Amino acid sequence: MSNLRFFSTEDLVIGATVKLSENAATHATRALRLNAGDLIHLFNGDGFDYACELIVVKKSEVIAKINASQARDTESPLNITLLQGISSGDRMDYSIQKAVELGVKQIQPIATERSVVKLSAERAEKRLEHWQNIVISACEQCGRATIPQVLAPKTLANWLSSNSASSATRILLNPIGAKRLAELDKPSGEIQLLIGAEGGLSQAEINLALSQDFQSVILGPRILRTETAGPTAIATLQSLWGDF
Repeated sequence: MSNLRFFSTEDLVIGATVKLSENAATHATRALRLNAGDLIHLFNGDGFDYACELIVVKKSEVIAKINASQARDTESPLNITLLQGISSGDRMDYSIQKAVELGVKQIQPIATERSVVKLSAERAEKRLEHWQNIVISACEQCGRATIPQVLAPKTLANWLSSNSASSATRILLNPIGAKRLAELDKPSGEIQLLIGAEGGLSQAEINLALSQDFQSVILGPRILRTETAGPTAIATLQSLWGDF
């Protein structure tokens, strides 16, 4: 399978031609220096990869013809929703990127009491678009053909108010947690994994999560940074019960 994968917002049909997006065309021509006749794969989130041949390659326009499609078996058997405390700088981007590579199904940014970043409605909308683009780029790289959704940021209390009754396995990473992941029973449905931002969750947030059936879990004797904790926990879940 070619690693030259590009996301498309178009309906992809065998025999049709597709114009690549401006970003994809720029990457194909300037970074990869592709030419007419080169082979690529397109995906649009429907679970398939579409084998294509480039038929027009210009600086301002790249057009591909779709020759075949193939279902991609790259989705994890685990249904993981990552509740990630919003962190600053590149930390949040890293957390989202690695979570997608590791197989999460959905990402819910959480505005925690200790989040350094405070988002207005306008900034939240722009960050949401940015985070979703991070997801798409990660899917291009790792071979996923189904695209996880990044939901609009919420406080933990607001999220819990609309998700109070749940049969999901709820896991709270806590440096003074009572259990290790290997001690939990194998989940039969959704896994909701809650990670704090820089400085972790406040005691009030921890108490709120515990009151809503989150289990307090520790990842070894060392305290991990927020951008390390999520990928580490997801990789451990995949090793215990998933496809690692």
